[in-house]
Amino acid sequence: MARLSAGELFRQTVHIGAGFLALALRWVSPLHLSWLAATGLCFNAMILPRLGGLGLWRREEEWNRRAPGIVLYPLTVLLLLLIFSRRPEVAAAGWGLLAFGDGAASLAGLAWGRRRLPWNPAKSWAGLTAYWLLGGGAVGVLVQWVAPGDFDGRFVWAMSFGVAFAAALLESMPSRLDDNLAVPLIGALLLVCCLWTEGYWIQLTGLSWVGHFSLAVTVNVVLAGVSYKLEALDRSGWIAASVIGSVVLGFLGWRGYSVLLLFFLLGTLATRVGYRKKANRGVAQSSSGRRSAWNALANGSVAAACALFSLLTPFPELFAVAFAGAMAAATADTLESEIGQLCGGPTLLVTSLEPVPVGTDGGVSTMGTMAGALGSLAVAAFGGGIGLYSAAMISVVALAGLVATLLESAVGASLERQGRVGNDAVNFFNTLSGALLAVGLARLLS
Repeated sequence: MARLSAGELFRQTVHIGAGFLALALRWVSPLHLSWLAATGLCFNAMILPRLGGLGLWRREEEWNRRAPGIVLYPLTVLLLLLIFSRRPEVAAAGWGLLAFGDGAASLAGLAWGRRRLPWNPAKSWAGLTAYWLLGGGAVGVLVQWVAPGDFDGRFVWAMSFGVAFAAALLESMPSRLDDNLAVPLIGALLLVCCLWTEGYWIQLTGLSWVGHFSLAVTVNVVLAGVSYKLEALDRSGWIAASVIGSVVLGFLGWRGYSVLLLFFLLGTLATRVGYRKKANRGVAQSSSGRRSAWNALANGSVAAACALFSLLTPFPELFAVAFAGAMAAATADTLESEIGQLCGGPTLLVTSLEPVPVGTDGGVSTMGTMAGALGSLAVAAFGGGIGLYSAAMISVVALAGLVATLLESAVGASLERQGRVGNDAVNFFNTLSGALLAVGLARLLS
């Protein structure tokens, strides 16, 4: 434990210890407890710096006189309590991921993290495993403690470790951002969806669905293999696309799968058109336009999750709309980037409207924005036309896809240009935003 200093041990002890306050959600409403989180936020942001950090700051934070992670901790708790005020067990579980999962990952990584992750050398297998096990255990305990008897125990444990594993993978992604904010919030959102599935998994045991899913896997392995041969995907992209496509076809049926294929075809065509010209400008897709697993997962993982929940929850159309919102956002972003880079023209930074070179992260152009809007509308209209959702949802999906790409451009203009996040993380944010915006607009109209 030579790499684990006494100061870091003290910091992580406080980090984990604060998580035990989530147990109070059994008796205290999230809105009442949010005042405590707000007080902690004010203390950490304004008073703690005047006290010199009280031994909680790391060396670089002492030099900079600021500690973003210590401020983001109570902010995340506050957001969890407000967003999930009607689901205290979910707010508690998100807090558990933040306190126990993240804290255990930090301690295990510093103490035993010799074997590094191949996709992120800054993280270790020990940290990933600790996050999964301790985070999953905390989620399972907190859900059953705060909402005793509301769910079957075995179901809760299965969902808890599944959500914790997804959160651990998300936390392990390469990024210079503090993971105290995004990972617990996304983990809590995923947990809500997972808890809705109680009682629905039984339908996956029928021979008809097993046969249907086996056919879905076969179709996708073949189609992804053809795309690999046509150099639209690399080997890892073949595997990831097969998994995503199998889930979409297996859980959302041919209608959802047709929307996924439309995105893939439009995106591939936009990437290939004028590729040499874009390559000469230094803005073309890497690997000769071949998409890797990270490209596929960044653009398709949210959609695949929505497809799964469309079958396994009481809200099939709402998740179908969320799926289409994610696909519309992915299509709009791809066309906006590829067409904008090909046609050139005046490009402005979305956050300041200052002129920037073509291909700059966060840069938008008239042609690119128009192409993105048309792509989003095409996906929305196609999904409504084939009956994936009602015609009233077409405008909702189209607007969600376009707004999501504008939000993504703002993230690209700020965080991506600073090198704090990569393009795949920005694409994931784009599709998640598209799905959430579509759901929010749909609920407003219902």
